[in-house]
Amino acid sequence: MSGSLLIDVHVHVMPSPNDPIRDGYEIWEYGARDADVVFCDDRGTLEDTLAAMGAAGFSRVVAANMFAADVVRDDVVGRLPADLSGPERDRRIAEIDASMPDRLRDFNRWICDVAREHPSITPFVAADPHVLGGEAGAAHLREMAEDHGARGIKIHPIVQQFHPDDPRMAPIFGVCQSLGLTVLSHSGLARGSEQWAEPNAFAPLLQSFPRLTLLMAHLGGGSWTQTRAFAEAFPTATFDLCEIVEWTGAANAPTDDQLGQLIAAIGPDRVMMGSDYPWYDLNHTVERVQSVPGLSDEQREGILGANAVRLLGLPPGP
Repeated sequence: MSGSLLIDVHVHVMPSPNDPIRDGYEIWEYGARDADVVFCDDRGTLEDTLAAMGAAGFSRVVAANMFAADVVRDDVVGRLPADLSGPERDRRIAEIDASMPDRLRDFNRWICDVAREHPSITPFVAADPHVLGGEAGAAHLREMAEDHGARGIKIHPIVQQFHPDDPRMAPIFGVCQSLGLTVLSHSGLARGSEQWAEPNAFAPLLQSFPRLTLLMAHLGGGSWTQTRAFAEAFPTATFDLCEIVEWTGAANAPTDDQLGQLIAAIGPDRVMMGSDYPWYDLNHTVERVQSVPGLSDEQREGILGANAVRLLGLPPGP
């Protein structure tokens, strides 16, 4: 299938090689695995991303802008001068806290500007109800979509600590539904008893917004055993297989056979290729998709690219 259309619906483009999210994101939920997981060494800059796309033959990627306010805050506070006095340090930290909505806006404008210069990149902008929720968040998203070309949003309920049915997100999801924007969300286990992003946590969201295009990342991650029933209950939900496809055989992940059976049960026409680059390699993820048992060549080609065109309305090329 060397001539397959290749579209990656889950890539992170880093603003700098030293972006704190690149090395600070811990992957723990799948548990131990006997075989080594293949990670990518790239830093995920724009230059890295374009080079990786070219080397692997991808015609398009979705750049998922993830805003982790605590990570951003810790990074900026950590760069304050060490000799700042107590009151002055407190004042500067208060300014940093107050700047978070503007930092999110700037981050989103940056990825949209990148996509304008590089049409093979489709921008999904960040949303965070703690930083810019409610009507203000909805107005910002509408501006990003109508004036800057955003095609969706990226959320990570665990990192950002909110439930998918958080009332502050409702106006944002309303804009997504009315404008046909995709909601790409992390799904998986959280440490502790409160589960922010297991598949079942998204049921109230789709009950409230039945025409919403939800793209659930990782096929449910460490909570993958919920995914089949969720998919049956919500036939409009779509999925990407990034990360989980690299962890098959781990203690809390499906085996290769179970992954193939899960995709078959959901419907391979609802599953899309994602790599979660730069944590994982584009080429190797393609190899993993091609090795999942029980799929026909046509179904693999759909997962590798054609499904993204049909389900998300993405152009096949730049």
